Amino acid sequence: MQTENLATSIHSQVQKYSDRKENALYYKEGDEWKGISWKEFGERIDNAAKGLLELGAQDNDMIAIYSENRPEWVISDYAIMSIKCATVAIYASNTAEQAEYIVDDAKCKIIFVDDQYQYDNVMKFYKGNTKIGHVIVLSKSVKIDKNDKDIMYIDDLYELGRKSNQEAELQKRLNSISEDDIMSVIYTSGTTGDPKGAMHSHKSFFVENEALNSRFPMGEDDIEVVFLPLSHVYEKASSYWIHSRGATQYFCADTNKIVEYFGEIRPTYMCGVPRLFEKMYAAIYAKMEQAGGIKKSIFDWGISVGKEYEFAQIRGEKIPFTLEFKHKMAHKMVLSTVRELLGGRLNFFSAGGAPLAKDIEEFFFAANIFIAQGYGLTETAPMGSCNCPSDFKFGTAGKPIDGNHIKIAEDGEILIKGDNVFKGYYGKPEATQEAMTEDGYFKTGDIGEIDEDGFLKITDRKKDIIITANGKNIAPQLIESRVGQDYYVEQMVVFGDKQKYLTALIVPAFTALEEYAKSKNIAYQGLSDLVTKPEIIKLYADRIEGQSKDLAHHEKIVKFTLLDHLFTIENGEMTPSNKLKRKVIAQNYDAVIQKMYQE
Repeated sequence: MQTENLATSIHSQVQKYSDRKENALYYKEGDEWKGISWKEFGERIDNAAKGLLELGAQDNDMIAIYSENRPEWVISDYAIMSIKCATVAIYASNTAEQAEYIVDDAKCKIIFVDDQYQYDNVMKFYKGNTKIGHVIVLSKSVKIDKNDKDIMYIDDLYELGRKSNQEAELQKRLNSISEDDIMSVIYTSGTTGDPKGAMHSHKSFFVENEALNSRFPMGEDDIEVVFLPLSHVYEKASSYWIHSRGATQYFCADTNKIVEYFGEIRPTYMCGVPRLFEKMYAAIYAKMEQAGGIKKSIFDWGISVGKEYEFAQIRGEKIPFTLEFKHKMAHKMVLSTVRELLGGRLNFFSAGGAPLAKDIEEFFFAANIFIAQGYGLTETAPMGSCNCPSDFKFGTAGKPIDGNHIKIAEDGEILIKGDNVFKGYYGKPEATQEAMTEDGYFKTGDIGEIDEDGFLKITDRKKDIIITANGKNIAPQLIESRVGQDYYVEQMVVFGDKQKYLTALIVPAFTALEEYAKSKNIAYQGLSDLVTKPEIIKLYADRIEGQSKDLAHHEKIVKFTLLDHLFTIENGEMTPSNKLKRKVIAQNYDAVIQKMYQE
């Protein structure tokens, strides 16, 4: 008997919507959005799958995708799982060395690459690598080695599948897939050493789909803008859910244009990370600060009324006439403007990956935009808990989803058990054993608590907890989230382990800072000069103090240093998923940090 799996699920969907007018996928070519119908979506999956069979792909082979977000990512992914193989996701921003490590570790035989950057990186190790048999290029703009028959464009793969006689073999493979088969290997970001490949079965993502279906409204009329990388488990899981509901996807190829895309696409849903919401919030409030006077007063009043109205609605209270009237005025003067910045139709955001300040959740909620903050990891596919419109508490990561169980260990570590939890690290049984408790719970490495109403609150990463010389336990991520929401802050890292007070390295939001310097007639010679100006240091001291009002005395930053450059993936200071590597940054800037404690 055939069991439920993602491969047969997508085949059912494309058959169900084969005559539908609304396209399944959209991508941007120049200034124009172009669509791919559900029927064509299915045909491309089948042709790519049969093409892979022609190239000799065997059951349970590992096949890599090294690409930016684009329709071919999801098409290739479904084609791979349709022939009972597993997708190995590689971040598009990974270097040649990082990509080679993953390809070697997972023993990938075939690799899909996107643009010239990924193709050139693969060519650095392709010739001497005995594992990779074929390279399939997704972008037509890439100049490939036409003399090598094992390198081809994806259109060539489609044609290979179209002309093949592999239909029976494809059906045989599809029918043999079980829910426990490994369909994806997703590498951890590697903040504490080499990345490890977390193996997930079809069942992992069905747990996620069922949990989302029970908590969120999503249907055929919905539109998702694909913003986060599909190589990350968060967007990957979201994508499977979107397709299972018959909704439409728009692929955001240039993340710097996301606000522009909001206006063009007018999405109803998007997966995001706290930094995106922090920057939107900071930009809006900076504009109001600059406007000042009556404009800022009206804005603050509108947000306040919006909060009062939305919370009253959620509680099921009868809305008084006076509040109804004030809300109509607030909507017209303030709230509609906030909604329009995000396209005007957004029902909810999904947010995860780091803590999000309660103030920001409530700000968007005032404009009837719900941010569903959740919690999870690569190993949990990814969601362990989440807030939802019918049951939420701002400032928390929501309640555990159906199908898994969360408990807190004696030392405060969050433990998760369920069918969504990974099947182990590929080729690393010892690391797998180390990651699990004796009774089968995954050790997340995060510290948290479950409150009296059953909501999970994340405190920090276990390894990141700062214990000061005075014995105070401090969660740096919460401070970084609070201060980092400021308009003039791009990146920041807090330090203070075994020290008497906290310090921070701060990377300014350079565009905003230069605008400020211009408005105040501050002369400077380059960014390295600007960040040392007494007026600029005072600006940041004042803003840090303003953002830290609700923090305890021992949680406040006493000294800070402004940097004239960003932390980057290339310097090893960030993961491909844009998480800062605290340990690496501490090593790279040891002299700067120590100076703040010696002065």
